[in-house]
Amino acid sequence: MATKSYGARALAAALAAGAGTAAGSLTSLVTRRRRNAALTEQHRLHFDLLCKAMDDPALAAVLDTYEEPVPPEQQRQFLFANALYTNALYFHRIGAMNRRELYGHLRVICQNPIVRSYLTATQHHRASLEGTSAEAELGRMVEQLLQDLEEAETDEWWVVGEPPCD
Repeated sequence: MATKSYGARALAAALAAGAGTAAGSLTSLVTRRRRNAALTEQHRLHFDLLCKAMDDPALAAVLDTYEEPVPPEQQRQFLFANALYTNALYFHRIGAMNRRELYGHLRVICQNPIVRSYLTATQHHRASLEGTSAEAELGRMVEQLLQDLEEAETDEWWVVGEPPCD
């Protein structure tokens, strides 16, 4: 019900702004909602596949694209770390988290050695992304964060690194 109310308020505000602006605003709103709906569906599918792989070692083997051998228990942990990581990226992509907030969230989850190990093991995945894409830019942010955490000479992890400007 809150979504319908929000849509009605957005439409009313757009109409009040003028016919030309209203059409553009409405189109923009519809486009954003469709994009977020598609991202949500893709995220659900990704999570469902990860859950299946976490429950079945034979399926988990399909997702084993690491450069070093990974034992089955660690593979399950990596799949869960992937779910945490992609969930944060999803929140950023739909606009629920800005880059600075995403950075802060990633800095927190990187305090877990399993998550750090997963991110290190998948470094080559992020390195293979197209250099100008938004995903590649976020991948570089993660790599820099991992390096900053590794080189930090403090136990105050919450001050490590340089959060991006938003």
